[in-house]
This record gives sequence, C-alpha cells and structure tokens, in this order.
Amino acid sequence: MKSIFTFILAFASFVTIAQQDFQGKATYMSKTSIDLNNFARGGEQLSEARKKQIQERMKSQLEKTFILDFDKTSSLYKEDAKLDAPTTGGGGRGPRFGGFSTGGTKYKNTKDKVALESTEFFGKKFLISDEMEQPQWELGAETKQIGNYLCYKATLVKDANPLDFSNFRRPGNNDDKKEEEKEVKQIVVTAWYTPQIPVSTGPGEYWGLPGLILEISEGNTTILCTEIVLNPSEKASIEAPTKGKKITREKYTETVTKKMEELRQNFQNRGRGGNRGGGRF
Repeated sequence: MKSIFTFILAFASFVTIAQQDFQGKATYMSKTSIDLNNFARGGEQLSEARKKQIQERMKSQLEKTFILDFDKTSSLYKEDAKLDAPTTGGGGRGPRFGGFSTGGTKYKNTKDKVALESTEFFGKKFLISDEMEQPQWELGAETKQIGNYLCYKATLVKDANPLDFSNFRRPGNNDDKKEEEKEVKQIVVTAWYTPQIPVSTGPGEYWGLPGLILEISEGNTTILCTEIVLNPSEKASIEAPTKGKKITREKYTETVTKKMEELRQNFQNRGRGGNRGGGRF
C-alpha cells in the first residue's frame, strides 16, 4: 500500500513538472557548527557561559534561511532577506564564514552549463563564474523520508572551500606548536535527493542528481529543506545576474585571500603602533 501511495505521489509530481511554465520554490535551513575552543587563547578552556555568549553573537552567521526558486533547468539560490543585528564596530551585515562577504545570489542553468554568483566583498560587487562540470556523485540505495518525499542518498568527495573558515582547526596538544591553523583539504558531501521532483538542482552549488536535493551535509554545515511549493501563485524571475565585476572563482578566491592577509597584517601593525592604512583591490 505504501509503494502504491509513493507511486501516485511521484506520478503527480511528474505531471506537474511536465507543465510548460513549471516552477517551484524550496526553503532551506542551514546550520554550521564550529569548535568554540578555537576562540580560546593560550590553550585555555572556555567556560560554558563564555561559549554561550559566543554562540549568541554568531547565531545569525551560523543559522540561516535560504530560498531556492527553480524551473526545469535553472535556479536561483539566495539568503532569505531579513535585517541582521548590528555587529560590533558598525551596523549592517558582518563577515560570513563562506568568504567574508554579504549574502549573494547563486544562479545555475544545468542545460546550458552556466553557473554565476553575484556577491559583494568589502563594498565591491563581483559576478563570479564557476566551471559546471558534472559532479561525480556516488549513488546509494539508502533511503529516508524528508517531509512528504522519499529521498535517496548520494555522496561526493570534493575540495574544501578555501574561504570557508569553519573548515579550519587549530593544532592540538600533540601538534607542532609553531604550525598555523590547519586547513581541511577535502571533504565528503552527503546529499539526499528525491526523484519525485525530477529536476537536477539543489541548494548552493549542488546539482547533477536525478531529483531535487533536499538535504546536504558538507563539512560542518547541514542544509535541510523545510518547505516546498510547486507552481506557486507568484512566479519568481529566474534570470542570470549581470551586475558586478566579472571574475572567475579561482581569481575571486585569490582576491579575497590577499585582502584578508592585508587586513591581518594591518591588525598586527596597529598592535605594534605601525601603519594603519589598508590596501585596495
């Protein structure tokens, strides 16, 4: 009886998506965990009260809501618009773990193999292009239910995002004390996708599975779909972004890394009474 019900749901989804003007809207919750001991100095242990204080300050950066608008071949993924609490030293949005930038918009077109991200870093707008090579997913037979949808497991090994600072760790007691923070080089990504919505897209950069991705576990971050609306009454405009300085992902990573190093050097110089100026892009 359960298999018959699943078949009916899947058939209904196929009929819906076969419509010429098909569109869907998915809401995702993202949560990132971090090792709060990385904020301790000199190997000291943080008190529970101090950990709670840090967690409250970083909650808006570690827990987010995203919206994915999609049709048969293209999608737009962006953070749900809301006002962030003012950060220390100024108002507005603070630095983010995914590259110290404001929340951007990710566009994917799986038919034309076009991937663009419109984002802002230190007041400068960028239009970042990505290579859209077919992800090498390993499909599994394991299943689980997410909401009304039967999902299948898939895994992928990929290079870690060098700008995602949640993938860094400090040396432990048995590590070389002269060693800087260690970067995780590769991570295993676990996806759960549903063939009941046969579109090859998902949250963030992820795509390439025979169904909408409803959950992603990547390093210290989990992204889970909490709501899906097929053919919403208000259609979204799913178009590629055009504003910002055009740049490749590799070049953007170099630019941000260089800028963050300048900021680190300037911070150290201020501590020594040196130059307070900052570099430009």
